[in-house]
Amino acid sequence: MSVNQQNDVCAIIVAAGLGTRAGSKPKQFQMLAGKCVLEWSIEAFAHHPRIKWVVVVTAPGMDEAALAASNGFPIILAQGGETRSKSVQAGLNAAKQLHPKRVLIHDAARPGVTATDIDLLLSALEDADGAAPALAMADSIKQTNSNGCILSDVDRSGLQRVQTPQAFHFTAIESAYNSLPEDQPVTDDLSVALSAGFTLKLIPGGHHLDKITFADDFDRMERLLSNAVFRTGSGFDVHAFGPGDHVSLCGVKVPYSAGLVGHSDADAPWHALTDALLGALAEGDIGDHFPPSDEKWRGMDSAHFLKFAADRVSARGGSIINVDLTIMCEAPKVRPHREAMRSRTAEVLGLPLDAVSVKATTTERLGFLGRQEGLAAQASVTIKL
Repeated sequence: MSVNQQNDVCAIIVAAGLGTRAGSKPKQFQMLAGKCVLEWSIEAFAHHPRIKWVVVVTAPGMDEAALAASNGFPIILAQGGETRSKSVQAGLNAAKQLHPKRVLIHDAARPGVTATDIDLLLSALEDADGAAPALAMADSIKQTNSNGCILSDVDRSGLQRVQTPQAFHFTAIESAYNSLPEDQPVTDDLSVALSAGFTLKLIPGGHHLDKITFADDFDRMERLLSNAVFRTGSGFDVHAFGPGDHVSLCGVKVPYSAGLVGHSDADAPWHALTDALLGALAEGDIGDHFPPSDEKWRGMDSAHFLKFAADRVSARGGSIINVDLTIMCEAPKVRPHREAMRSRTAEVLGLPLDAVSVKATTTERLGFLGRQEGLAAQASVTIKL
């Protein structure tokens, strides 16, 4: 079997950091383009044909979050240490029992690793002890003092910005870490390898391998990672008035001298919105998924239908950007209940309030709406896939 066909590689993802400069919780467990940051790396390694094992090094108390990020892939958990180098050693110790021949060590805060990166790194190990992706320095470099005042220029020729994953022959990097003096500062795994006299190669890196450090980095990385497609959908629904003392509009019971006739709770705005979401996905309409001929949907709270459509968007790796609802009727009056309708809709969809619009209009007493025989609703949505 050739080297390129061997499936003897272990990936170690270092996810033990507790830094919160990018938000209120560790950045590796925040959401990025529909996935947890850590999930991006686990998925990339898990789907590569040459990687047999994935070890995730976590901080105490974060095992459950790491398992959730694995999305069902069988990862191996290791407990991190107080420094990155100790966390890497913990990962190496966990991997040792698996007897891998090669190892990729990766920072969880770099979610953009691709199969091409992995292939290039493993190929580089055919004639080197270790390899890492790197970018040449393109900007001017200045030496400053502690106050930020410029002291001098720095020659950038030959300088490289090193990224991860970094690849090594397993026994070599394990031995190098075990021989590392306790007080020796290291910036990454290449530093450990250099101190051990390894022959190292750099492969072309890329901005997709940049590290998330600050909150603004999430937007930049999302643009790099996502081939986002924006779609719009529209929906329309009508229900006639019948006996009753209230109508359900956007999950809010609005007192009225009549009710609405329908198989479920006849919440026309939410039915229109459900259709709009399904339409944006090209997945039919509400009747396809919840046929009125099925008695189990009789009297059903329309929140069930709306949540189903929202979950379909999530299942496609998408997100809802905003929704816009227009309720058409002479009565009842919508304005007194509008904010409650917005809040309930935002709650069901998991959206901020400013992403939900609810408006009302009349038909100037024209047609069946003008004769107060029923009400109608129109919805439009924008989603990102």
